[in-house]
Amino acid sequence: MSADTKIAELLTELHQLIKQTQEERSRSEHNLLNIQKTHERMQTENKTSPYYRTKLRGLYTTAKADAEAECGVLRHSLDKIAEIKSLLEERRLAAKIAGVYSDSDPPRKTMRRGVLMTLLQQSAMTLPLWIGKPGESPPPLCGATPASSDYVAKQGDKVAARVKAVDGDEQWILAEVVSYNHSTNKYEVDDIDEEGKERHTLSRRRIIPLPQWKANPETDPEALFSKDQLVLALYPQTTCFYRALIHTPPHRPQDDYSVLFEDTSYADGYSPPLNVAQRYVVACKENKKK
Repeated sequence: MSADTKIAELLTELHQLIKQTQEERSRSEHNLLNIQKTHERMQTENKTSPYYRTKLRGLYTTAKADAEAECGVLRHSLDKIAEIKSLLEERRLAAKIAGVYSDSDPPRKTMRRGVLMTLLQQSAMTLPLWIGKPGESPPPLCGATPASSDYVAKQGDKVAARVKAVDGDEQWILAEVVSYNHSTNKYEVDDIDEEGKERHTLSRRRIIPLPQWKANPETDPEALFSKDQLVLALYPQTTCFYRALIHTPPHRPQDDYSVLFEDTSYADGYSPPLNVAQRYVVACKENKKK
């Protein structure tokens, strides 16, 4: 089965799941309305009789079951979306290897700067939000949660890579993994801003995988970097990571970090607060300020 056919099938299944979600929600709304009306009658009569207690117990049990059913459908929908994104990425990588690009994904070396910046913003916005079950801890690469020690980034993954610049200085750039050699423990990566122009061969210690999920500040605040923590953050409108301090962590799932970049042109050594998406904020391996 071709990737296009599989994607079409998954989209059809996703459409059905969305309809099922609405059906589950409509069914549960009727029960929630009954709960509200029961509470209103209790307030009017100013008493809590055994009858009302039994009725509410039954209504709340049903409401809980309805919510769990809707949650199950939503999780199934998220799985389908993840499958579709994975297939689209596989298709993109296959086209890249074959040297064939679609209009929506031209070679980076011919891509206008503004188009690249837009794609990076879209990548940050579409990074999936981790939604765990009650009591479940966020997985590695969720928000600030680091990858496991034996983790190997896959082909096509975006990473922060430490490379030598033309002037000999080292810098952290946004790169895409081309391959990993298990014999030498080294990656081959392409600079996201100069794809096809120069390929870097780097050891594992020069690679930091980017988050694969956004952390929800409302449910998993421990999976976020905290205020004043030292990080590497992608400077706005560039493809380079620089040292920064967390000024304000996200308060809502859709919020960015507010960070202070190290900048000697300012009296206190830091820039004014700038917003950077969760996708592009990683732990800084260097603890001391240069």
